Amino acid sequence: MKLKTLILTITGFLFITLVSAQITYVFVGTFNRDKQKEGIAVYKLNSKNGNLTKTHAVSGILNPSYLAIGSDSNYLYACTESQTKNSGYISSFRFNSATGQLTGINRQKTSGENPVYLVTDKENRFLLSVNYTESGLDVFRLGKDGAIEKRVQSITYKEGSNATERQHASHSHSVIFSPDFNYILIPDLGADEIRTYHFDPLRQQPVIAESYTKNNATEGSGPRHICFHPNKEKVYCVEEIGGSLSNYEFNNGMLKLTERLMLHEGVNSDYSSADIHISHDGKFLYASNRGEENNIAIFSISASGTLHPVTYQSTLGNHPRMFGISPDDNYLIVANQLSNSLRVFKRNKLTGRLKATDQIIKIESPSCVQIKTYQ
Repeated sequence: MKLKTLILTITGFLFITLVSAQITYVFVGTFNRDKQKEGIAVYKLNSKNGNLTKTHAVSGILNPSYLAIGSDSNYLYACTESQTKNSGYISSFRFNSATGQLTGINRQKTSGENPVYLVTDKENRFLLSVNYTESGLDVFRLGKDGAIEKRVQSITYKEGSNATERQHASHSHSVIFSPDFNYILIPDLGADEIRTYHFDPLRQQPVIAESYTKNNATEGSGPRHICFHPNKEKVYCVEEIGGSLSNYEFNNGMLKLTERLMLHEGVNSDYSSADIHISHDGKFLYASNRGEENNIAIFSISASGTLHPVTYQSTLGNHPRMFGISPDDNYLIVANQLSNSLRVFKRNKLTGRLKATDQIIKIESPSCVQIKTYQ
């Protein structure tokens, strides 16, 4: 009996030690418009109350509007100098999780002036970037030290859909990997299309261009951001121009539309839906609406992957460009770009609903939120 008690005590102690050793960091990218101002901010998230404490900030870079945490979590990558005439770069940083500090490594020029999204492959060998203007995909090799090495591949796109005034040309808006890392998916807002390619990290040019599959989205919808369900078979796409949410079945690079729902409470004069994420338990989907509503649309996800509206939560700010969900599913943090604020919301894991905490962080033009827990 005494031995059993001792074992339970030691097990409990080890569990508490492990939990207490975890640190959750929040990385925020901005449109700072001035290199002398802070561009990237790092915060420590208090898992008990949602409070944010700044640990570091980076200046000397212009418009680091999108951030990506590498597959090797020791590195952070940023789209920098985006929306800058005749310029467009991506930059790399080393992250020290013990101190919460970022150290710049290097940067490389992209093929377009407006890089908007980044992702690394499973082994952190390659960094993929898409450009909104001068639309296309760039592939860079990564060094073992996290440095961005030479560009090994570029694929450009020209065609638009001409369905709306914003769609006379291609506008690639994001790129993600399939859960098995065998495919990449690229939503194109201008062409009303989600492109897919097979990906082979053993090739010098890992994106196999001849494997291109054209998946048509609804005309005039403007696909922007997408995410996979944890079941790996469902893909959800937020459509910026049409203000809708599309539900697809994914099979070897092919997408089959199974469901399409409105993301907004009512009919608006101009839709501007933006970001999309699924809770880590796979039970709820969240999508942000900018413009007239400035809210987060919340949907429950059935066992079969179909969506059911739950409610809308005001982001208590203007222009919720992007947001993130903490790895423990307890918090959702929104970047309200035009009201210069981060808002922290507590998640109800049973209902999916959000409740605002008293945590309001003032930061100029926040655009991107990435959250990661480190041991």
